[in-house]
Formats: sequence, C-alpha cells, structure tokens
Amino acid sequence: MIIKSLEITDYRNYDHLSLEFDKGTNIFYGDNAQGKTNILESIYLSATTKSHKGSRDNEIIKFGKEEAHIRTVLSNDDIPTRIDMHLRNSKTKGIAIDGNRIKKAADLIGLCKVVFFSPEDLNIIKNGPTYRRRFIDMELCQLDSFYLYNLSNYNKVLNRRNQVLKDIYFDRGLEESLSIWDDQLVSYGIKVIERRRKFREELEEQIKDVHSKLSGGREDISIIYEPSVSESEFEECIKNSRSRDMKTKMTNFGPHRDDFSFVTGDIDIRKFGSQGQQRTAALSLKLSEINMMKKISGENPVLLLDDVLSELDRKRQQYLLDCIGDIQTFITCTGIDDFVNDRFVMNRVFYVENGSVKQMS
Repeated sequence: MIIKSLEITDYRNYDHLSLEFDKGTNIFYGDNAQGKTNILESIYLSATTKSHKGSRDNEIIKFGKEEAHIRTVLSNDDIPTRIDMHLRNSKTKGIAIDGNRIKKAADLIGLCKVVFFSPEDLNIIKNGPTYRRRFIDMELCQLDSFYLYNLSNYNKVLNRRNQVLKDIYFDRGLEESLSIWDDQLVSYGIKVIERRRKFREELEEQIKDVHSKLSGGREDISIIYEPSVSESEFEECIKNSRSRDMKTKMTNFGPHRDDFSFVTGDIDIRKFGSQGQQRTAALSLKLSEINMMKKISGENPVLLLDDVLSELDRKRQQYLLDCIGDIQTFITCTGIDDFVNDRFVMNRVFYVENGSVKQMS
C-alpha cells in the first residue's frame, strides 16, 4: 500500500493544499515552523485517526475555522482507496472510506500502516512509561484487529469505572455497580496483557539484530515486559484494591499501568544508560517496528521521518537510510545538500514556505 495523493483544507497553517506523491522517496525541505511537519501529521492522522503529537482535533483546525478536511488516496496494486476525514470543533471526527462512512476507528486503522519517526522518539526510552505503552499500542493496533478491539473496550470500561469511583464520593450506593465494571475490566485486560507479552517476544527477536549492528556488535539488548499485574492475579487484585481505588478515585492496577524496560548487560537503559545508549536503543526500536510491520503483515509500511536525520550521527543516518529500501518514505529537513551529495535518489522534492508548497522535481 502506498499513498498516491493528499489534500488538506483549513489544516493548521494551510488554507488548502493538494499534493501527489512518488512511490519512492518524497522530500519536504524548508526553514523550521513553515508547515513541513503538518503534512506528515495529516498523513499519520488519516491512517491512525490520531495525531502523533497527541493533539486534539480542535487544536489542528486552522484558527477561526470550524472544520478541517483531509483526503488521502491510497493505492494497492493500482487499486485506489480514498479516505476522507473531517475534523470538527464541536463534534467527533467524521471518517469515510470510498464514500462510505465508518463508525469505528477499527475499520480504518491498519488499512495503511505507517511508522512515524521524530526527534522526540529518541527519548522514548528515557521518558515515562506512557510513551512506551503508546508505542506498543500503536504498533499492535495496526497489526492486530483483535488487540485493537480489546484495548479499545478496556479503555472504555476503565474510563467508566474511574467515573464511578469519583461519583461514589457523592453517592455510596454506587459502589455496588463496581462489580459490573470490574468483570469487564478483567476480561478485556487479560487479553491485552497476553498479547503484549507475546509481542515482547516478537519485538525482541527483531531488535536484537538491529541493535547489535547499530552498536557495532558491542552490546546486546533485551526487552522486559513489566505488567502492573499478571493475568492470573488481575481479578483478585481488582477486588482487593477497591478500597484504595475509591480513596484515590482511580483504578490503580491494570495494563494502563504497564511498562517495558530495555536492558543491556545488567544495565536498565531507561535509568542508568548513557544518552548514546538510550538513543541507540530508541533507534533500534523504531527500525524494529518497520521489520515487524513487514514480517507480520507481509507488506511495507509508509515511513514518515520528521527531521530525524539531523539528530543522528553519520553512521546511524546511513543505517537508517539503508533500511528504507523500497519503502515509500516521506522526509522533512531544513536543507537538501547532504541528500543531493551522497545519500540516495530523491524521487520527488517539495519546498515548503509559510504554508505554501512548491514541487521542485
């Protein structure tokens, strides 16, 4: 699956923009804060329904406007698929595939698999567990529709249970209703934990080889899954923690509190690794994501590189570029001299300035 074209209206700093892409490498260059990242964000949003920045829809819509529109045309063996997405200030977003409105994000996610890589991702190892869970969840949601279903339902039940825990403060009679939410939380949560446990094994198989090459064979790496609670203990733990949950007005145990650690030798890289070790582990993780997409789905993902090459030394830059191969890639950068000189063929180049995009080749 490749992205053939993109059309956005009233999206961040763009009034209207229509672009056609090459199946190879597409470069967007220009000064900072001109709108390059916004283009990559709109592609990611149309594939996953979410901004890679975590932005809400009303933060994406151009100031003073009520709606923003994204139209993305995909192609699989020359068979086109059109995705239309309407972001609205006061309503949930509307999504249609080939003109047919969909009601669930699950009907869209995974249709076009994307890997987004930004400088912030180089901190995924040392940042808090939320970042690592988000990485795992987005990867799995694109690859496994059952995981998407279970995670989505788990989060819905979690939010409802947390609301009941808050409301109990005003009405103690609501405590009896917690059992209904507890049963559902455990049912969906166990499936989430089981899939994450299996995914850790699959991911570790990929990351070991990548990390060894990036570190020059000097370091090995292991991934450790740290669930908040095990599958077998989840039900009992939820029952035993009810008093604590009511006191804190939140659910204190479950996969929403999981974490993953990355270890080389006996060093937990999250806490004690050097900055170089953390960046190498993060890069290994993102490159492994590409490999996982290929292996599990049997197709290449679309790769979005947002000014990330400038954050890497020459060796890591080259390794990343070597991994691209025949993957459709979108790259943002401030200048193209390095690419022109000795890097790779640029199939299509765009110059971005103040919300205006000009195709150069």
